[in-house]
Amino acid sequence: MAILINFKICDNAPECLAPPTCKAGAIKWNEEKKTLEIDNSKCNSCGLCIPTCPMEAIFLAKTDEEYNQIKKEIDEDKRTRKDLFVDRYGAVALMEAFMATEDMIEDKIKRDNLTFIEIYDPENVECLLKSIPLKEITEGMPDDTKYYKISFTDSLMNKYEIKKLPSLLLFKSGKMLGKIEGYYPTDEKEEFFSMINGIVK
Repeated sequence: MAILINFKICDNAPECLAPPTCKAGAIKWNEEKKTLEIDNSKCNSCGLCIPTCPMEAIFLAKTDEEYNQIKKEIDEDKRTRKDLFVDRYGAVALMEAFMATEDMIEDKIKRDNLTFIEIYDPENVECLLKSIPLKEITEGMPDDTKYYKISFTDSLMNKYEIKKLPSLLLFKSGKMLGKIEGYYPTDEKEEFFSMINGIVK
């Protein structure tokens, strides 16, 4: 009968898998408004969109009673978009302060401070809610630690022998201390932090 999206836990990204999965066209990405949109007049209640969301932010109500209950739960959800929209490992880059380009790397890494360079594929990003915030990654590191996100290029992949994205490269005084390849979600962050600490110490 009706689709509902809890935008409090949805990163509302054009990469969302729900629109291409919905053959009825009930969920679409509006390029002009930069948001997901629902047209429930087209929904056939197939439910194929629900498993596409790793954070279970998509709901299907088959009755008015179900719709009202789900909407009530979404309205009462205390999480906010502000909590969600912070830069995270393996997710889309949000704040300009963390963004850099390949030609900036040499300047960024030659400084004495610890520098994290995340090489990622902006066309293949992970859900914000299940991704580790950058502030958690640099917590406990020296105050002058820097973190930058850079879109991958073939030359970067070759230069740093990267086999899997995202990849986190750690530098100090122009020297690469080590790298971590692959995505680590929030439920694997202890392992991720342990690898970082093993490289830094």
